[in-house]
Amino acid sequence: MKKTLVHIPAALLLASAFAPAPAAAVPLAVPSAPDAPLVQVAGDCRAIGQQMAAREGGMLTSATAQSQGDRTVCHIVIVVPPKDGQRGRRIELSVPL
Repeated sequence: MKKTLVHIPAALLLASAFAPAPAAAVPLAVPSAPDAPLVQVAGDCRAIGQQMAAREGGMLTSATAQSQGDRTVCHIVIVVPPKDGQRGRRIELSVPL
């Protein structure tokens, strides 16, 4: 029993000798990236599509962001149900953001 008690403090002393010392705070140079605007395009396209569908009296079936040249547009597809014996309509719109 005595041998076990002698080994425990020796093991703790040995472990503390090899434990890493607390690191000093050293400022690091972090390259700054150019500020890029954060744009939530998908949510905006869906909101625009919902507004257009309400205006047309139809239902939004898809609203996706697409690149056309150097600008981003929302491609919106709306289905308008038939009225007064007419056929239903499918409307496709491209709205710039």
